[in-house]
Amino acid sequence: MKRIGLMGCGTVADYGHLPVLRDSEELELHAVYDPDEAALLAAKKKFDVPEAYTDVDRFLDSGIDAVSITSPAPCHSRNAIDAARHGKHILCEKPLAMTEDECRQMIDAAEKARVMLFTGFDYRFSPVAQKIKELVEQNAVGEVRSLRLISIWNCHGKYVTGPDGRTVEQARRAGRMHEGGPLVDCGVHLIDLGRWWVSSEVARWSAAGAWVDEYEAPDHVFLHMDHVNGVHTMVEISFSYCHTAKSPASDFTYQLIGTEGVIRYDRPTGVLEVRNTESTQQFTFDAVKNFAGMYARFARALETGEPGDLPSAEDGLVAIRLAREATESLIRNRAQPASA
Repeated sequence: MKRIGLMGCGTVADYGHLPVLRDSEELELHAVYDPDEAALLAAKKKFDVPEAYTDVDRFLDSGIDAVSITSPAPCHSRNAIDAARHGKHILCEKPLAMTEDECRQMIDAAEKARVMLFTGFDYRFSPVAQKIKELVEQNAVGEVRSLRLISIWNCHGKYVTGPDGRTVEQARRAGRMHEGGPLVDCGVHLIDLGRWWVSSEVARWSAAGAWVDEYEAPDHVFLHMDHVNGVHTMVEISFSYCHTAKSPASDFTYQLIGTEGVIRYDRPTGVLEVRNTESTQQFTFDAVKNFAGMYARFARALETGEPGDLPSAEDGLVAIRLAREATESLIRNRAQPASA
């Protein structure tokens, strides 16, 4: 059994990564690292991790075989380069890095050290995504020609009540907006799914955005991608859908339109259905994430040295390049309201 260490003991690690690693029968959670000692010790205690470090070199020399990077996105590049320097295989949360240049530095470091580097697109491993991939490959709706991938929600809301009872801005949402907004943060998942499901690279793209809230980046974005094979993918993503509403709602759907029908998933109802020329068939699934499935593939890769169907570092690079280019183009070309 391979020993794994986790870098970054924040929110995503707490609800997604650490519980799965603690309970894994294929990986041994041996050590955690975080420069914030309070967060580090809390994670060590909660998940019964044998070792914990605020010093990165001591962490990487603690006897681990691989690392999972779940730190804030601006830290990914430095964390991965340090891990590669110590000869550790790497699974890194999305987005792989903040820029294409940072991704290339990570890839170069991994190649130089002869270690594997994967992007943590856990959406790929959900039963929903896996079933859609199977249905596309089976031509269940003929040739897929158009994809509509929608994730519009409030990113946990704009405001929270602080310890003193006053209303304050919700830090997690604000941080994601300052790092680039919804397309950079969560949109990379949908970009990756589009490329993966239709097995085709993006030849060209266009984007439109709206500023419901006042950040540099748009908080509601449409990305249109034309694939090399002629398929079109539309991604709609928002962090401002009901972001100030007392009772928020959200919309999360996948729709793949083919020559002989439609594949449609609706997360609120948990229903995946195929409507084609022969019949309508429904499947029921609960979630769009699957950390356990992703780590099972990572464990297999560590044992065999073969990547299998894990998203590569190149997959992560392509996704952040498209998300960042689209977002920056919208910022540059933002229309200013006409003066009265």
